[in-house]
Amino acid sequence: MNDWWKQYIPENKIIHNNLSISDLIEHALRLKKGELSDSGALVVNTGKFTGRAAEDKYVVRDNYSNKVIKWGGNLGELTQERYSELRNYYLESLGNEKELFTLRRSVGADERYSMGVRVITPNPAHAVFAHHLFREANSENPLGEFTVLHAPELEVDHKRFGLRASTAIILNFEAREVLIMGTSYAGEIKKSIFSIMNTILPDHNILPMHAGANVDEKECVSVFFGLSGTGKTTLSTDEGKKLVGDDEIGFSIDGIFNMEGGCYAKTYKLKEKDEPQIFHAVNRAGSLLENVVLDEKSKKPIFEDKSITENGRASYPISAIEDSVVNGKARVPSHLFFLSADATGVLPPVSLLNPEQAMFYFLSGYTAKLAGTELGLKGVKAAFSHCFGAPFMMRDPKDYAILLKDLINKVGCKVWLINTGWSGGPYGVGKRFDISVTRSIIRGVQAGALNDVEYWTESFFDLSIPKSVPGVESSLLNPKELWSDKAAYADAAKKLKSQFLENYKKY
Repeated sequence: MNDWWKQYIPENKIIHNNLSISDLIEHALRLKKGELSDSGALVVNTGKFTGRAAEDKYVVRDNYSNKVIKWGGNLGELTQERYSELRNYYLESLGNEKELFTLRRSVGADERYSMGVRVITPNPAHAVFAHHLFREANSENPLGEFTVLHAPELEVDHKRFGLRASTAIILNFEAREVLIMGTSYAGEIKKSIFSIMNTILPDHNILPMHAGANVDEKECVSVFFGLSGTGKTTLSTDEGKKLVGDDEIGFSIDGIFNMEGGCYAKTYKLKEKDEPQIFHAVNRAGSLLENVVLDEKSKKPIFEDKSITENGRASYPISAIEDSVVNGKARVPSHLFFLSADATGVLPPVSLLNPEQAMFYFLSGYTAKLAGTELGLKGVKAAFSHCFGAPFMMRDPKDYAILLKDLINKVGCKVWLINTGWSGGPYGVGKRFDISVTRSIIRGVQAGALNDVEYWTESFFDLSIPKSVPGVESSLLNPKELWSDKAAYADAAKKLKSQFLENYKKY
């Protein structure tokens, strides 16, 4: 990567290159960009944006993007000319920054499919984040290199540039750049780079997965697909298992590999007894907490406090998890788990999918949104996000599905649908499955305890459900029996099935 951007910076500006985590945190404290928790974690507030600006993402049209991107939905498009105007607008703003922080990292633990990343930001806290989430820089990167031009406080005159809002996240494959303006939510840095990887990797017959993965003592590999709030990070970070990665995994005929160098966990209601490894990783010197409330006197994080947001986050290197695969690589998976937090209360806690069902539920990418999680949303709303990560999977969904089907056939892994949501009624009436129940199910699958049990097929979704799971009450396995009003269950199941089928028509 060259330093072309330095020509726009006056000579008296201070540029910090590739600082350590401790040095970056010192600068953040000096610049009043955060404060320390009692454990030494850096705690920051991201202001207006406490989550992704989903409607402000753009891709620049060029020969490559025109060929592979599935345009439409919330994804905006820009011409190269308009991007050049916005890039110049960004470069002009650099002259107003007193200091800049840059670092070189990489993504992709498999050296055959690694990509270099440079981040340029005025905020040392964001450099901490990028240091955690990306991997050590490689001397060679077969997939090339991208630069993240980060201007979190630069609001764009959107009318002048024809944008939707004063915030913009722009991916340019030809220029090999990402331009982020007007949002301090750190997740935009991570998700932009992985949107690029998720676009490029299928060209190399690699399936990019919005998923976590772990390995047990017998080298049995499990992959956990899921949207935010379904338990992906929680279930992949399990005691007795080695964590490969918690969010972005590549899958080839040779095995799986972590794209990241760290984790980005949700912190709302985080408890040591339920998630001990994540709890300890979060509460350590060098970790970064976003939008987490601190006790004024003790400076202890109050994870139950959602006064800033329910989307409180923590980033930390994967080495902070005691049992982790630091080199980020593992064998091909034995089990794929599709996680859905079903708030209608009609899906079983576990079911074994046949190949056709695996494609159906992969392309559906189902979970549920609840009242309060989206402006104006009341009650429960079915949410479908193809490949369990539609905003980051920008190719035709069938590109990913074909890759998955081919890999399943070649490696022979089993696919399971796991409901981490509600039973006995919908959200507000029923009860959410306790994490201990879901963990027992997952551990039973991994141990082979569900290989020889008897299964039955329920009538609405034709799902194959085990009659028994070690450590789990059999009454919890049949969703219908947990509803006191069986007619209401049937109505809810019919409604959800029709929503699945309606959504699937586009495939």
